[in-house]
Amino acid sequence: MAHSATASSEAPAKPRILEREPLVLNNRSYAWITNRICGIVENRQPALWWWLFVPSVFLTGIMVFGFVYLISTGVGVWGQKQPVAWAWDITNFVFWIGIGHAGTLISAILFLTRQKWRTAVNRASEAMTLFAVMCAGLYPAFHVGRVWMVWFLAPVPNANAVWQNFKSPLLWDVFAVSTYFTVSVLFWYLGLVPDLATLRDRCKAGIKKTLYGIFALGWRGGNRQWNHYEMAYLLLAALSTPLVLSVHSVVSFDFATSVVPGWHTTIFPPYFVAGAIFGGFAMVLTLMIPVRAIYGLHDLITEKHIDNMAKIILLTGTIVGYAYCMELFMAYYSSSKYEGDAFLLRTLYGPSVWTYYAMFFCNVIAPQLFWFKWARKSLLWVLVVSMFVNAGMWYERYVIIVTTLERHFMPGSWRTFDATWVDNWTFIGTFGFFLMNFLLFLRFLPVIAIAEVKGVVPQSNPHHDDHVERGVHELQPGVFGNPELPNKA
Repeated sequence: MAHSATASSEAPAKPRILEREPLVLNNRSYAWITNRICGIVENRQPALWWWLFVPSVFLTGIMVFGFVYLISTGVGVWGQKQPVAWAWDITNFVFWIGIGHAGTLISAILFLTRQKWRTAVNRASEAMTLFAVMCAGLYPAFHVGRVWMVWFLAPVPNANAVWQNFKSPLLWDVFAVSTYFTVSVLFWYLGLVPDLATLRDRCKAGIKKTLYGIFALGWRGGNRQWNHYEMAYLLLAALSTPLVLSVHSVVSFDFATSVVPGWHTTIFPPYFVAGAIFGGFAMVLTLMIPVRAIYGLHDLITEKHIDNMAKIILLTGTIVGYAYCMELFMAYYSSSKYEGDAFLLRTLYGPSVWTYYAMFFCNVIAPQLFWFKWARKSLLWVLVVSMFVNAGMWYERYVIIVTTLERHFMPGSWRTFDATWVDNWTFIGTFGFFLMNFLLFLRFLPVIAIAEVKGVVPQSNPHHDDHVERGVHELQPGVFGNPELPNKA
């Protein structure tokens, strides 16, 4: 009786609260975060930066030469001939648009769902979005042949009374991509404002300080400014979220609204969106893992960030694999001779069968490694799988566009597409253009959002001292009252 009374009088044990894995390692202070990120801009770039920048400028020059040659000679210098009227130009357009999707997803959707791990990679992914959309926009512009007439795509009054065909999915692309690019620029720039003010305050008097001051828009980090900033950022995030779903859905309408076997399917919009997020995250990892190693950002871009992005690649890669299988099933289940033959030619008999299996391996088989924790923890394997995904997403667009058109309705018009040197070098040149812009971004702007990363460290919580184990209120580096604590900006 005495024992039971004693046991009942005891207070129940408090449940153990598991600590979350920190998003900034080694308990870094606010000052360390500022110095580390700003140091990338303020210090001389490593030799590897120059080894990458010079070839990227050279490849950009080759791309410019290829487009100038195309304008002066004609679109026929590209390899597309009837019936393959769309070839590498539209393939590369869809490829680059897809890469640009991860930036808005990380910035907008993960922000709205309060996923704090986005803060270390959102700035670079937003910049990657802008550069990828710039590369994508080149191809439709030059595909029209007379590039100086592209302005007729804008719905503005003109002296010739020429109006656009609003029933055309290609015109829908113009509206979707231009809107996506505009909102992405605003979103990216708004997030930069506090960090530009930090660089302005750290610069010596000169042209750099003047430019940072102009683009910082008079930011001083006051409560009123932070209040307006956070509301504007939230509104832009809410505006950007539908764009993630709409832009690549509209791009898929280029194909889904046609009657061509292999294209005329309702699965394309969600399939394209999942594939775009899939390829975009792979490109983010392809860029950020080397940046992390070159600039020593291991405490800011942790294994947790890489692990989360690898899991998203696994999820979206599985969705893409499901879409591939459903395409084959529907071609069989529909009992449509033309649809069935289109997929037989794509997978068994056609001249480009190998591209289908290269696509399937890179996009479906390779990401399955991420089921294993050891693969997600190994930077080498993460980088290898990401490179496979990048290649596989290009093969996917090639399979959808080129191999479908190679075997059209009329067997007498069948032909195999052969890329010309202009096809090859303009495509390679866009990678140089993309890399050149990204390296310039690393050189002149903070690659990580300083203010946002400071918001996820433990000492940013005003009740941080209350959670110190056993009630010992020790002043940690960066907590209020510590002289190391700088302004939030």
